[in-house]
Amino acid sequence: MLNSGTLAQRAGVNKQTIRYYERIGLIEAAPRNESGYRVYTEEVVGRIRFIQSAKGLGFQLTEIQELLSLRIDRRSNCDRVREKAFGKREDIRRKIRDLKRLDRVLGGLIDSCDARQPTDACPILAALDTKSKSRT
Repeated sequence: MLNSGTLAQRAGVNKQTIRYYERIGLIEAAPRNESGYRVYTEEVVGRIRFIQSAKGLGFQLTEIQELLSLRIDRRSNCDRVREKAFGKREDIRRKIRDLKRLDRVLGGLIDSCDARQPTDACPILAALDTKSKSRT
């Protein structure tokens, strides 16, 4: 049995993360020992590492909850997990396209900016001002 500090260290997270995961149901609430301290099994270390790995691949906590459910559902097959991973990859590709577009826009603004100009003639500030006015 592990206390929360040992669990946090072994899983590579802090104690607040462990309590948060308990609160939202990613890990089961730990029983308490006779002194009132939470005690965890070794299995929880693996579960938290799984959660951290999934986060590293861009999965949100709600998606991770689904993956955890699929992981323990013996009736499930890999196809459902594959669908989740495929959807996540599509999200990532969409974000990459958006970031590349932003990079091009910023690059154009940077190229149009003469660093010696006063700020009232700065094309970057003018573009930002134009965008802020179009939102109101």
